[in-house]
Amino acid sequence: MERTAPSVLACGAWLKNAACLLDARGQAHWSPVHGDLSDPVACAALEASASALLGRHGQPVQAVAHDLHPDFFSTRFAVELADALGVPVIGVQHHHAHIAAVVAEQGIEGPVIGLALDGVGLGDDGEAWGGELLLVDGARLRRLGHLHPLALPGGDRAAREPWRMAASALHALERGDEIVPRFAPAVGEATASGVRQMLDRRLNSPLTSSTGRWFDAAAAALGLSVRQTDEAEAAIALEAAASRWLAHHAGPEPLADALVDLLTDTLPDGQHRLDLRGLFARLLDVPAERVDEAAAGFHLALADALAHWATQAARAHGTRTVCLGGGCFFNRVLRERVSERLRAAGLAVHLPGSSGCGDAGLALGQAWVAARQLEAGTAHHNDTHEKESQPCA
Repeated sequence: MERTAPSVLACGAWLKNAACLLDARGQAHWSPVHGDLSDPVACAALEASASALLGRHGQPVQAVAHDLHPDFFSTRFAVELADALGVPVIGVQHHHAHIAAVVAEQGIEGPVIGLALDGVGLGDDGEAWGGELLLVDGARLRRLGHLHPLALPGGDRAAREPWRMAASALHALERGDEIVPRFAPAVGEATASGVRQMLDRRLNSPLTSSTGRWFDAAAAALGLSVRQTDEAEAAIALEAAASRWLAHHAGPEPLADALVDLLTDTLPDGQHRLDLRGLFARLLDVPAERVDEAAAGFHLALADALAHWATQAARAHGTRTVCLGGGCFFNRVLRERVSERLRAAGLAVHLPGSSGCGDAGLALGQAWVAARQLEAGTAHHNDTHEKESQPCA
């Protein structure tokens, strides 16, 4: 008899939203990509797609899944839909879903090490995550480590202005006195001074372990981006600079000297933190003619450190499988170097397939984790339904 599993509808996240229905045979049925849920048209499209998926499926679903962030329209909608259907609503951590999407799409069995690298996703501790070393075993998630956190001076504004992330990294290096002289010519003395004060006083400067924000800081340090109008514009400029150099050079090889600056330390909770501050410091005051080389060195040193980090974790936890997920793996230089190093260490590397490594493929991971929770009897009803529903902003 063919094994059946719980059927789950997942509502995706905020950016590049798409819904996915995972049926009892493990087949994924996708909606179109609706776009970002800051647009009311995208919100309406999600509602219509959910209705269409349920109608085409013809069988009741056992749960509705969503991202942990309580303010996403997709979360509010999932809660309302689950209430209407009389089924549980299950929140799934953002980076768990990224890795689970790869596991589900490729039919991987058993525990895997996950490298989930992106701009931001709410962690199960309420903090902003984005540079995560994970152990994923079905419905179970264990955070093994993360990148050294950076403050976000000005909150979400810091994600749009890479110079703020470079200022944050300088402050983390205890070089805050350099913030105003470095950035006042580009942003004005009052603005640069205000950011310095925010960092000193820890005002409106929440912490994040985001890989994307470290890429922003690196791009700003090399003078490649001060402000960005499009998503990942700074990271794309940094990758383009690295690619220009690597197209004509075999190295820089080896990077052992740079890796000395990428140290891991063990936190009181047993997690391992990968510290990028020393690598960032190497990008300061690089002459213009060596910017591309420095961008390449940043990519390769970071990739080697990430691969070493994941290899150690795989050996410690008795698995030979590593899954890569999150929007930072759109970066070809990073993706290929990390994969190459992991395979050289004898590990099987799995990358996202047709759904892509960004948030457009997240709903499959949400549905898969929720289904595994239902099977294990560990699913619990999210309390978000007790909060007043908010319209799409």
